[in-house]
Amino acid sequence: MKLSTISIAAAAAVMSICASSVASAQSATYVVEPTHTFVTWAAKHFGTSTSHGRFDKKSGTITIDRSAKTGKAEITIDMKSMNTGVAAFDKHLTGDDFFAAEKFPEAKFVGTSFKFDGDKVTEVTGTLTLRGKTNPVTLKSNGFGCYISPFVKREVCGGDFETTITRSQYDMSYGLPGIPDAIRLNIQVEAIKQD
Repeated sequence: MKLSTISIAAAAAVMSICASSVASAQSATYVVEPTHTFVTWAAKHFGTSTSHGRFDKKSGTITIDRSAKTGKAEITIDMKSMNTGVAAFDKHLTGDDFFAAEKFPEAKFVGTSFKFDGDKVTEVTGTLTLRGKTNPVTLKSNGFGCYISPFVKREVCGGDFETTITRSQYDMSYGLPGIPDAIRLNIQVEAIKQD
């Protein structure tokens, strides 16, 4: 009888440990892979052409729990890494009229609420801090997936996400209304799973 009781207790303990391991295995942290991650923006120029630019330096981590349908993302953008392909334009954009990169060298997106369709992330809601101002934003996914990278031999997850921000909310009112207040942001991101 004692042996049976001990066996049951031991089996219960093993099952508890296994269940805990499975649950914890559902939560994974990924580090942003900078060569496959791009933060770009687009804005109409006085109702004619569309201006585009990107930030070449970015970093961050993303945690996803597929079983709990939760996650967290922190993406930091180096504002001095603005790249439009035109040096004079880059200088204007990183100056005080727009991003004021000397005073505010980093922008940061913190995503705290994830929406899923099965195992796929469809939406991330959080805040964007830019020029010292923090406002809520929601990034919509245009595609999310994971694969085993043949190069790093680990799982890589990512997708294309987009949102529209109102730049005057971040003290960027230069050129209004000729240059629209609404700016489209696209974040193409891939991140590598950590052990």
